[in-house]
Amino acid sequence: MRHRFSFTAFSIIFFVFVFAHQSVLCKTLKRDVKALNEIKASLGWRVVYSWVGDDPCGDGHLPPWSGVTCSTQGDYRVVTELEVYAVSIVGPFPVAVTNLLDLTRLDLHNNKLTGPIPPQIGRLRRLKILNLRWNKLQDVIPPEIGALKSLTHLYLGFNNFKGEIPKELANLRELRYLHLNENRLSGRIPAELSTLPNLRHLDVGNNHLVGTIRELIRIEGCFPSLRNLYINNNYFTGGVPSQLANLTNLEILYLSYNKMSGIIPPGVAHISKLTYLYLDHNQFSGRIPDAFYKHPFLKEMYIEGNAFRQGVKPIGIHKVLEVSDAEFLA
Repeated sequence: MRHRFSFTAFSIIFFVFVFAHQSVLCKTLKRDVKALNEIKASLGWRVVYSWVGDDPCGDGHLPPWSGVTCSTQGDYRVVTELEVYAVSIVGPFPVAVTNLLDLTRLDLHNNKLTGPIPPQIGRLRRLKILNLRWNKLQDVIPPEIGALKSLTHLYLGFNNFKGEIPKELANLRELRYLHLNENRLSGRIPAELSTLPNLRHLDVGNNHLVGTIRELIRIEGCFPSLRNLYINNNYFTGGVPSQLANLTNLEILYLSYNKMSGIIPPGVAHISKLTYLYLDHNQFSGRIPDAFYKHPFLKEMYIEGNAFRQGVKPIGIHKVLEVSDAEFLA
């Protein structure tokens, strides 16, 4: 019995040693090493000081570079995640990032990146999360992002993007969260986005967009998974169509600060999960249907700055909803 235990213990130690030895010998793909070193040369001292050694995945003596996650594929290691955020990176988007073809997460948010997103971004076909919010990126949103078929989270808010929202984003069938808020986008929201089967959160607030809700939801069976719709602070016109009640999963509807008009249809009050309704600072008229005041889940309804009849009162107290990245980056 004692010999059997000794042999088992020896076997475990031997296999752990062999595995550890093999991982040290496992080389990082030259393509990824070259790309990360090019990025290192372009990002500046704030990142470089923690990126020590020649191998971004670590070499046995040194750990992987901060913010770099690698995994083993066959006889090589590849870079699968790059997270370099809130370190005041200044300068253009590092094009060498688009050579990291095995990336599943790219997070460069809260920096000072400028210029356009290069069209080569479409090469990152395994990317699931792209977070570039809170930068100073400019020009149009490249339609090549529509080639990232695995993408589930796209954060481009709080930049200086202009032009129209590319309809190619409707190719992202896995997309759950789309944040394009706080830019200078113009034109209409492509109705094709309403066909995305998994889209839960759409935020295009604080842009220069035009159009009507009716145009946005004209496709039958549209937005089957949508929970949160933010189109506030734009130039939307027209009314709230009764067909909006077909968005049965809707929880937050944020229409504030547009040029919308007409009455609020009673059917909207029958959206069973509706929790927050923001109608303020438009040109709505008539009365708020009583069904809204009897809604079991409606916590907040803000109606200031409209032409509603006297006696109409809001529900709850208005507040700006702030949602952290942690609630989305699942």
